Amino acid sequence: MGTPNQSHHFLLFSFLILLSSPSHASSSSPSPVAQRLLVLLDDLALRSSHSVFFNSLTSRGFELDFKSADDPSLSLQRYGRFLYDGLVLFAPSVSRFGGSLDQNAILEFVDAGHDLILAADSFASDLIRGIATECGADFDEDPAALVIDHSCYAVSETEGDHTLIAADDLIQAKVILGDKSIEAPILFRGIGHSINPANTLVLKALTASPSAYSANPKAKLTGPPSLTGSSISLVSVMQARNNARVLISGSLDLFSNRFLRSSVQKAGSKNKYERSGNERFVTEISKWVFHERGHLKAVNMKHNKIGETTEPSMYRINDDLEFSVEIYEWAGSSWKPYWANDVQVQFYMMSPYVLKTMSNNNDLAHFSGLYETSFKVPDVYGVFQFKVEYQRLGYTSLSLSKQIPVRPYRHNEYERFITAAYPYYAASFSTMVAFFIFSFAYLYHK
Repeated sequence: MGTPNQSHHFLLFSFLILLSSPSHASSSSPSPVAQRLLVLLDDLALRSSHSVFFNSLTSRGFELDFKSADDPSLSLQRYGRFLYDGLVLFAPSVSRFGGSLDQNAILEFVDAGHDLILAADSFASDLIRGIATECGADFDEDPAALVIDHSCYAVSETEGDHTLIAADDLIQAKVILGDKSIEAPILFRGIGHSINPANTLVLKALTASPSAYSANPKAKLTGPPSLTGSSISLVSVMQARNNARVLISGSLDLFSNRFLRSSVQKAGSKNKYERSGNERFVTEISKWVFHERGHLKAVNMKHNKIGETTEPSMYRINDDLEFSVEIYEWAGSSWKPYWANDVQVQFYMMSPYVLKTMSNNNDLAHFSGLYETSFKVPDVYGVFQFKVEYQRLGYTSLSLSKQIPVRPYRHNEYERFITAAYPYYAASFSTMVAFFIFSFAYLYHK
């Protein structure tokens, strides 16, 4: 055994290490990417039939935990802490989850800022439809309905019922689907859904053509279809206000090895592609869902009087100040400066008194991520806030605020002689001179 002095030194050294660890962790910039994913399957055979998609996730550093959707040990959290960063739900036919998992638990998981990929098909249960509805996507109420397109179907050896669609109407957002365009059509067989146009949080990632409609392919139409044309969304994405991301697909086959590695030719087109666009599509869009792309952070929010470097405890009305903030974007492996020309700051009290677009270094090669501006404090005193609220399609939203009081002039800070008051000064002195002359003339004039 060691001496008491040695034990004392060891405990002191351990204590110093514990004190230094948090500061070191706070100075580092952790990755925003989800690392541990729970994959729920209604058939464990999907693990092999969709292995290409799962392998792409594994190769990007994700740890996948495969479980049956009715596993009695299912749980997303334990002792108040979530066990997973994201959820892949490939169990369209499940009517009831196992363990403590249910619809409310999944919605609570998303509300806590975690990500979700949900794939359905023609066997989608009410449970899966309910989760999709809560995320802003309403599947066709007819359980036997599939998306049918007699103009934009995929050419095959058998004529079929034109439910195998070659879709190419993709969302025009590089942050979601990557810089390189997807040229080959995407194979889709499944059910369509609609989204509320008033809901700005949900976006159509893959849209059906104007000639598509949703109906039972084995029954004769007796009335107009409930979903038609470009109002049908095949794949939708949603980014919640807490920056949690959700993908809703009406086709589980969209992620299958068969569709990912299949050749495709769109009806009416002479171009035949050796590979469909499915692999590129599901890979790129899953990067966005799991925050490998389009994730912003803002740091070093500063303000001070012009000519000074320290941040004051309050400002005086009509002070000249400068404000700056640094914004970075996750680039897959590290943070890089985010460049934009539409970042604004508000000087806010009940309503914005000042709204200014911040400037940046237009030289992209030497841009450091710093946005800055300067303005004059309004002639109103009270408790103000510097507010930066930034929202852009496909990017996580930023909402920053810092409170600062603004005081009026003190009694000894006003100007001794105000230029605008010179006429009043002249009137006062002229009145005194006139009174003196009148008094002298009245008293001594005979």
